[in-house]
Amino acid sequence: MTEQPHRAVASCKTYEEAERVVDHLSDQGFPVERVAIIGQDVRMVEQVTGRMDYGRAALHGAASGALPGVLIGWLFGLVNWLDPVVSALLLAVYGLIFGAIVGALFGVLLHALQGGRRDFASLSSLQPSRYEVVADEAVADEAVRLLGPLRTAGGDSTRT
Repeated sequence: MTEQPHRAVASCKTYEEAERVVDHLSDQGFPVERVAIIGQDVRMVEQVTGRMDYGRAALHGAASGALPGVLIGWLFGLVNWLDPVVSALLLAVYGLIFGAIVGALFGVLLHALQGGRRDFASLSSLQPSRYEVVADEAVADEAVRLLGPLRTAGGDSTRT
């Protein structure tokens, strides 16, 4: 969004409703490059996915090490001028195995070094409580006018 002053033209409970507002403006030929969707009252939510033990730490480490191992092995294999396809595939497999083993060892080592702290796995996400659709001040009145039919047809999901 540009550094121009902007004004809220709609407030929505869900991101899908905010997308629908912007899509409606786009369908009406409104210059949507002058619009932004802003999440308000953001909170961080950490969903615990399970207990972290040495086996799970090794598995996570192996998964983290496998991909870089494959890529590095594949790149080294491409350097072989005699038979680059076979070399690349063979070294990629070796890289996968080596990367998984090294990753598993690092995963177990890091888990052991934590000394019992944070013995769980989790996923973090940011979740806004509502979304505001804002437009540049110069075109905000036009956006409000175009959103008039959407507000009356869509109930009270949007307001200005």
